[in-house]
Amino acid sequence: MKNQQFGNWQSIVAGIAAAILIILTLNSFIIINPGEAGVLSILGKARDGALLEGIHLKAPFISKVDVYDVTVQKYEIPAQSATKDLQELSAKFAINFRIDPQQVVEIRRKQGSLENIVAKIIAPQTQESFKIAAARRTVEESITRRNDLKEDFDTALSQRLEKYGIIVLDTSVIDLTFSPEFARAVEEKQIAEQRAQRAVYVAQEAEQEAQADINRAKGKAEAQRLLAETLKAQGGQLVLQKEAIEAWKSGGAQMPKVLVMGKDAQSSVPFLFNLSNIQGSSPD
Repeated sequence: MKNQQFGNWQSIVAGIAAAILIILTLNSFIIINPGEAGVLSILGKARDGALLEGIHLKAPFISKVDVYDVTVQKYEIPAQSATKDLQELSAKFAINFRIDPQQVVEIRRKQGSLENIVAKIIAPQTQESFKIAAARRTVEESITRRNDLKEDFDTALSQRLEKYGIIVLDTSVIDLTFSPEFARAVEEKQIAEQRAQRAVYVAQEAEQEAQADINRAKGKAEAQRLLAETLKAQGGQLVLQKEAIEAWKSGGAQMPKVLVMGKDAQSSVPFLFNLSNIQGSSPD
């Protein structure tokens, strides 16, 4: 009986020891996956050297590993600034960044979690970088030269975040708005420009019409000059006679009741008889 009880106690102790061994084993290492970096802390003190992807040993129960995601992160951050012409300009930026794996220990010591990094580092530096970029140009230039504004912002933000172990990969200007006062000024300017363009168009149209009238007057004067020269030349009366005949034939002129042909060979009357005599005579 005693041997049996002793054997049971041995089994229990062995089971407890095995369980403790398993727990110790499971707490003696950690696996860091791709896209992650870990910071080992023993008794609350961060150890130098980041834990990169792979398996790492650690002291059980007295150590802790903080794992950071070092893949690309994206946050949308608003910013406001005054432009070179003292206009209010607001923007929203999409920041694509990642944490430098080699500097996660310093990040853990100084900034803590990723949320703290965004709130305490990235957001304020985004605001300051936007002020630098916006102050170099007017609000109109900020809108019309948006790419230049973005380039200045990217440069300023990258330089400011680099010392914190944050690598800026890309930024995007999601929204860019200006004050209601400037919006009204832009609208009034566009209306004035449209009116000015309309006035120019009307003036050009009037000028073209006046020029057309001048050309028509010149053409008519030239035609009259040529006609006068024709009439002065020999045979001019024949031209008048021909035109009169054509006008009467087409109905464009009223047939006179009396046509008289003088003895002058240069007479412009085309007929040699009296129509009244023809109309007044009756057949025998």
